[in-house]
Amino acid sequence: MGGAGWGVMEGMKPVAGMVVVQFAFAGVNIFYKLVVCDGMDMRILVAYRYLFACVVLAPLAYFVERKKRTKLTWRVILLSFVCGLCGGSLAQNLYISGMKLTSATFASAMTNLIPAITFVLAVLFRYEGLAIRAVPGQAKVAGTLLRVGGAMLLTFYKGAQVTLWPPTHINLAAQLAARHHSSQSRLASSEEPNRAMGSLLCTGSCFFYALWLILQARLSREYPFHYSTTAFMCLMSALQSALFALCFDRDPVQWRLAFDVRLLAVVYTGVLASVVMLVVLSWCVKRRGPLFASVFNPMMLVVVAVLSSLLLGEDLHLGSVLGAVLIVLGLYAVLWGKGREAASADRGKVTAAGEVPHIDVIVHRHLPPPPPPSPQQQYQQSPPAAAVAR
Repeated sequence: MGGAGWGVMEGMKPVAGMVVVQFAFAGVNIFYKLVVCDGMDMRILVAYRYLFACVVLAPLAYFVERKKRTKLTWRVILLSFVCGLCGGSLAQNLYISGMKLTSATFASAMTNLIPAITFVLAVLFRYEGLAIRAVPGQAKVAGTLLRVGGAMLLTFYKGAQVTLWPPTHINLAAQLAARHHSSQSRLASSEEPNRAMGSLLCTGSCFFYALWLILQARLSREYPFHYSTTAFMCLMSALQSALFALCFDRDPVQWRLAFDVRLLAVVYTGVLASVVMLVVLSWCVKRRGPLFASVFNPMMLVVVAVLSSLLLGEDLHLGSVLGAVLIVLGLYAVLWGKGREAASADRGKVTAAGEVPHIDVIVHRHLPPPPPPSPQQQYQQSPPAAAVAR
């Protein structure tokens, strides 16, 4: 009984880790909204985010994995560069560019394409089996569709207003926008809305993030040191994002950090979201695969909807509640399907490997020793003394 309970606890660790990751990433979206209202260039925020992450994570990786870390190869460096490009600089900068051309709501909705794209890429790269005729495979496909549909319903359908708790009368975004009205107006008028181009940019962001999950699984297999791989990825992303930001904005005022919401956003997104959460995410990808990590992504929208209602003065509507229910049901369906597939794979390994030992028991029958010969038998067996003398 204790062994079964311990196995359940071990299996729940990746689930708990991914839930914490989504809560942390939801906080990143809240800070994104706040710094946009404060007038900060988002490209600079992305560069600072990975720069802070690299500064914090590099010494940690050196001391924690110093004795067990193997030699770094050019293949690992190249994979780290590509991971930093796909999951860091490209995915983040495409996302914020698409958000500027459309809206924050539309860009958040587009992130729900990540599980579907990851599922297709994982099948193509043979990290996941489709098995559409089996019940677990059908559950994964149905769960993916439920999650995407629920996230779209949460975003695009409002419905009646729902009051789940008393209003907090807190609107941090409005306060920052009022303080920086001139810069906010300048940013709003600098780029005209373009829904088609914004959709293309957000779709590209989702594709590169899904590709990063696949590449991260490959990197974790070739170099299974999470702190070191995350540090290399953040270093590459910091260099790429800084060069990209300098190409568009060289104003020293935009790069200057003070004790305000900008510094708080950089520390939160750089230290917590990019250091702690990327390490946890890499560990979960190694343990359960890239599709497992991507199925939790729509949960972030639910957390963002709740935090936006509490901190940003946004109202909850019926569409948000119904979408959250569909997201939870889809998440449960995918987890159930993956659990059934994992159990079937474990049974197959036991059968193929022959882990049940066969013990051959050979029983030898030992006959009792013969009784000692009688004196008469000894006399008959021994030759006569006269014969011996002759």
